[in-house]
Amino acid sequence: MVNPIIWLLLQIIEIYVWIIIASVIVSWLIAFNVINLRNNFVRAVVQALQALTEPVFRWVRRFLPPIAGLDISPLIVLIGLYFIRYSILWLAYRFAL
Repeated sequence: MVNPIIWLLLQIIEIYVWIIIASVIVSWLIAFNVINLRNNFVRAVVQALQALTEPVFRWVRRFLPPIAGLDISPLIVLIGLYFIRYSILWLAYRFAL
């Protein structure tokens, strides 16, 4: 059985991964004019997703700017989150937490 604190950390990471995926999908939908930002609900969702993801993306973009117009900061953040997730799992099983 996994320690409740470790379980909570893993769940927070998993939720943030889904928030990043939603943010990327919404940004594509906006770029291709599939959704309209004039809708109040859509605008609120987009602002919430940006408030949750942009600080981390901005930090990654300082070191790795968009390449040929392609922003890979969400991919870098996802790789980092999965590295942290598997490191937590390894430590939990290694030290029987």
